[in-house]
Amino acid sequence: MVPGAGLEPAHCRQRQILSLMRLPISPPGQQPCIIMRFMDFCTSDFDYILPSHLIAQTPTAVRRASRLLHLSGRGVQDRWFVQLPELLSAGDLLVFNDTRVIKARVFGRKSSGGRIEALVERVVSASEAWVQIRASHAPRAGGLIHFSDGRAWEVLEKSEDLYRVGLIGAGTGVDFHAWLEQVGSLPLPPYIEHPASTVDAERYQTVYARNPGAVAAPTAGLHFDEAMMETVRACGVETASLTLHVGAGTFQPVRVERLAEHHMHAEWFNLPAETVEAVRRTRARGGRVVAVGTTSLRALEAAAARGELCAGAQETRLFITPGYRFQVVDRLLTNFHLPRSTLLMLVSAFAGMDAVRQAYAHAVAQAYRFFSYGDAMLVERNKDEV
Repeated sequence: MVPGAGLEPAHCRQRQILSLMRLPISPPGQQPCIIMRFMDFCTSDFDYILPSHLIAQTPTAVRRASRLLHLSGRGVQDRWFVQLPELLSAGDLLVFNDTRVIKARVFGRKSSGGRIEALVERVVSASEAWVQIRASHAPRAGGLIHFSDGRAWEVLEKSEDLYRVGLIGAGTGVDFHAWLEQVGSLPLPPYIEHPASTVDAERYQTVYARNPGAVAAPTAGLHFDEAMMETVRACGVETASLTLHVGAGTFQPVRVERLAEHHMHAEWFNLPAETVEAVRRTRARGGRVVAVGTTSLRALEAAAARGELCAGAQETRLFITPGYRFQVVDRLLTNFHLPRSTLLMLVSAFAGMDAVRQAYAHAVAQAYRFFSYGDAMLVERNKDEV
């Protein structure tokens, strides 16, 4: 079907991440199918049509110049991000993810001479990391991958789609993060078509990023500049932070049709005790907890998985789909997400599937900008959604 020409059935199969994008929106006069159980959901329930020209390739000239779609029980409202303080109240709490994107993309050669491209998924020590490797022939355990600075990786093991590698050679004293800063490049998302530039080096980081480890930016935070941070605080809104290192899995579509068969990627996060206390204060004064980004929401909800919000560091594979019962977050500030992605499923769980379908249809019709460099949504939690 030609993008924008109409609607099509929900059950679409085996579409690639950059193909025409589809989400089923109920035709006028028909009620959407209500699916009550996790096992009944299909990946194709979270597809939508998106003309490619709406995928933002560059950031706005000024961070806070983006548009803002407010989705609540009253429907959608078109606003600008600079109006966000008007939608907050004194006593609310904004929770930010302060992870910093690392230069995670590197290029090298195997001992045979074959070229490889790698994306560092997670640095686990001063000399080791888990990485994705793209090569004509998969490297084997014990093999070496050489880089232009004289250093090399030794392939230690493979687990699912990732390789554990050790950094060796050319002297000692340089840890993995420092080495990546020297030889790596910024890993822009696959739907951004230009190579990383000096503009991206600044704008694909939040202004409050401080803990290196992410391979993708927590994009809801890209809209904030220092002036906006000061404005919301001046309105009596409290701010707090956590760290979740966003992995490359955030860009991947769910490749199985039944969600019950999906194996969720793991991400590491740390929730400080100060942020737990900030949530407690907010609840006590009747304020609302606003997660800035799906990563902040996922960390907060994972930290409350046993019923009480607990500080500390852990890994999470929490897969949030419609039917999930939220325990911590009241409102979500987020960008527009890829079709068939776990992030779109999360937003649908938070606001309701039909509400999100209608909001995305409205955003397309009004030419909002989509994905990492795109516009924002402020989403109210649908407490009646099951």
